[in-house]
Amino acid sequence: MDYEPVIGLEVHVQLATASKLFCGCPAAFGASPNSQTCPVCLGLPGTLPVLNQRAFEWGVKVALAFDCQLACVMKFDRKHYFYPDLPKGFQISQYDQPLSQHGHLDIALGPSTKRIGITRIHMEEDAGKLLHDPVQPASYVDFNRAGVPLLEIVSDPDVRSPEEAYQYLLDLKAVLGYLKVSTCNMEEGSLRCDANISLRQVGTTAFGAKIEIKNLNSFKAVKAALDHEVHRQTSLLQQGGTLAQQTRLWDAKAEATELMRTKEEASDYRYFPEPDLVPFVIDQALVERIRRELPELPAQRCARLAKAYGVSPYDAQVLTQHPSLAELFEGALRLYPHPKPVANWVMGEFLGYLNANGKEPDEVQLRPEWLAHLLEAIDKGTISGTMAKELFVDVLAHQRDPNVLIEERGLRQIVDEAALNQLAEAVIAGHPESVKDYQKGKANALMYLVGQCMRHSDGKANPRQVTEVLKKKLETA
Repeated sequence: MDYEPVIGLEVHVQLATASKLFCGCPAAFGASPNSQTCPVCLGLPGTLPVLNQRAFEWGVKVALAFDCQLACVMKFDRKHYFYPDLPKGFQISQYDQPLSQHGHLDIALGPSTKRIGITRIHMEEDAGKLLHDPVQPASYVDFNRAGVPLLEIVSDPDVRSPEEAYQYLLDLKAVLGYLKVSTCNMEEGSLRCDANISLRQVGTTAFGAKIEIKNLNSFKAVKAALDHEVHRQTSLLQQGGTLAQQTRLWDAKAEATELMRTKEEASDYRYFPEPDLVPFVIDQALVERIRRELPELPAQRCARLAKAYGVSPYDAQVLTQHPSLAELFEGALRLYPHPKPVANWVMGEFLGYLNANGKEPDEVQLRPEWLAHLLEAIDKGTISGTMAKELFVDVLAHQRDPNVLIEERGLRQIVDEAALNQLAEAVIAGHPESVKDYQKGKANALMYLVGQCMRHSDGKANPRQVTEVLKKKLETA
């Protein structure tokens, strides 16, 4: 039998507000353990939560960006479960009256797009964090994260492959980056994802048993875990086995999932309305103000770049995955109006540098004018393409204008005809065997002589010009 996966994704986004969701404690990452707590976020008796207005407004902004229907009235609920990092014994979340519902995200799949529905986006507080001692059998609790504002973005079960899941996460993160509401740093836990997957026979509509996968710390891990589950569940069903609803953990080292627990139902959490927070009537005038302030989002910018600059749909998609990339591209074009080479350098050299160093685009400063100056230097013959790639790394590492580095290091190419003639004559005189090989029709001999010219000039000779000079002299020798 042929089976198809049915996948839904639950993404938790930590909002980058200065303070927590229901108290004034700082929400910054990296502080010493338990230094950012108070009686409210520790859930001590007699305390009262107060909703963070900025977190609420950013929640509205995210909901509008995904074209969700905002609630007229939203309320908070207590979600009960026991875990050592949950100080109150319950989490303030939203159940039957969330912030928003029924949105969507159109993901890029090659030249086409696919619409993935968004079931709901609701607000809730984060839990604390357990720190496990690798030396002794002990765990410690850090409550700094307890109470940090979260948005949970729950997709419809519209994803049909691990590749689609990966693209959904990329495009969702891009939107959040443009909204500037979260750092979206998975290593710091500000973006977390749980994946739900079931299998069903192709052509049927009923859902199979849902398996939830946790402990996914990267988009690649999400794809790998879903790939594994597709194969595991398919093999089990083909052998006549059955699947039960459960939660599994992804083990990156073993590249496999392992059973964590049988899955709870909503009733297991004993949801009931949070008595310390009244229902909130959402002001439609506020919603319209936030809607007017929405920035140009990735899909809109992608379409504009393709139309305005003639770049391919693929290039436009890559350039708009992060606002810093799009700003770099358009900023460089204002000084160097040649879209294709600018796009190639942004997607090739710059993204290559980021990937090699494990950095995000906004973690490395590259001024648009620096990229424009580098490309101008190549066009003018001041430096070669090879020299430019080496210089580009120094520009990023030392935060210097390439024009300044070229002058300081004496990197200008030798383009003077008399100097190139002199260089070619010296190389020809010093390598008579290669000259004979060339005259016998061995094309590689010319490349060898060009290489010698480059070596003797410390890489400063213009390769194209020196090749022409050598050809002329060899043909008249």
